[in-house]
Amino acid sequence: MKKWTLIVAGMALATGAFAAGFQASLTPEIAIQDRDTEINGVSIGVWNENPSPKFHWQFGFVNGTTGDSVGVQWFIFLPTIYNYAENFTGFQSGLVNNTSGNFIGWQNGFVNLTFGEFKGFQSGVFNYAGSMKGLQLGLVNWAKTGESCFQIGLVNVIEDNKWFSDFPGDLAQGMVLVNWSFK
Repeated sequence: MKKWTLIVAGMALATGAFAAGFQASLTPEIAIQDRDTEINGVSIGVWNENPSPKFHWQFGFVNGTTGDSVGVQWFIFLPTIYNYAENFTGFQSGLVNNTSGNFIGWQNGFVNLTFGEFKGFQSGVFNYAGSMKGLQLGLVNWAKTGESCFQIGLVNVIEDNKWFSDFPGDLAQGMVLVNWSFK
């Protein structure tokens, strides 16, 4: 337990967390700071939820942000169960990562979902992006639209691709092993 405390305290000091914001919470309602308070530092808890427009480290079983947020959502020793955000730039690592708006960065988990525009890397069993720019690596990769994207997995779908009509720019609407779109 001492190591964990020292690691978190070191990261907090390195990011200026104590000057810019610190949150400890059991739920968004049972927390040191109100759920609408911007936390640009470190959040530790069972369920964290705060806006963080600058940079924010979230460590918990459930991590959430509102608005445009930048940071890391991850739990050091145990898996994060669920990470969620509106618009997020950074790194999400959990069993389920869900961004309702746009995402820039890396989503790593069992299920990765971005319903807006995704720019970056998704690695998991199931990856979904509304509009994809980047790489999806998983068993099932799905994108509604693709632009400068590549998929590697057992099932790869880019809905707006036409079947082999724009080759080599686009491969197909659905493929085994690889699929791409370079519009």
